[in-house]
Amino acid sequence: MAKDALIVIDIQNDFCPGGALAVEGGDEIVPAVNRLIDQARHVILTQDWHPAGHSSFASSHPGMAPFETITMPYGEQTLWPDHCVQGSKGADFHPGLRWTTTELVVRKGFRAEIDSYSAFFENDHKTPTGLAGCLRERGITEVQLCGLATDFCVAFSALDAVAQGFSTSIVLDACRGIDLNGSVAAMTARMRDAGVNLI
Repeated sequence: MAKDALIVIDIQNDFCPGGALAVEGGDEIVPAVNRLIDQARHVILTQDWHPAGHSSFASSHPGMAPFETITMPYGEQTLWPDHCVQGSKGADFHPGLRWTTTELVVRKGFRAEIDSYSAFFENDHKTPTGLAGCLRERGITEVQLCGLATDFCVAFSALDAVAQGFSTSIVLDACRGIDLNGSVAAMTARMRDAGVNLI
């Protein structure tokens, strides 16, 4: 039984060029991700899936602008442009992504009052998505991550994977970052210190 899984993070239209929260070069990684998918024995995708008016949207906070931060009951929250709204074209997976072999799609950010970067937990770091339990029940002990964006959803997923006891690696060539105020370098260092294998 294969003990490793590929977790593909948020390769959605809104995170690619032309999208509401575009990551520079976000679409460039699709061929590399497809190669990883072709080689993987277990494939899991995450999908940002916000209701309209989500609390992490700057538009939900009068006078605030995207990329400013506010304090929420669960801690500091970056405010974002409206993105990946449930059922919208922006929330769809990139059309070039070969995801037909995917066994599980983990939708995150669907609770209006709390954002969710990680594939494993909401941003309160307490509310689980159920992914860790699913992996354990399948006997999976190693995870490899790729996708968007390196310094947010990929990094937080990797940190949580390590904390949950999974051997964790990230394929950096199959990721792209947003890089808010040096966040790529900061999160890369944090992942390395936590024991994430950066490939």
